Amino acid sequence: MILPTKHLRSDRALISVASEVLELIRDKSTVSSVWNDLQIKYKALLKYGDVPYDWYVLSLDLLYLMGLIYKEDGFLKRINKNAL
Repeated sequence: MILPTKHLRSDRALISVASEVLELIRDKSTVSSVWNDLQIKYKALLKYGDVPYDWYVLSLDLLYLMGLIYKEDGFLKRINKNAL
């Protein structure tokens, strides 16, 4: 589920979805704005289907557990690894 397997395509693995989500997080990103941006991106790439909302939420969970994002004042923020 997190990594691709022979039964799960690489574009559908959580790590792939999470990398797409991480690229979409900017200064004033909310959970719903990133979700909308992700849907627009996947609709523009006609070779991929829609990402289900539960996979989107799981990708946010994965990014949080990996220490790459956090939530502050209702906005999603990326953690700057260079500052650590």
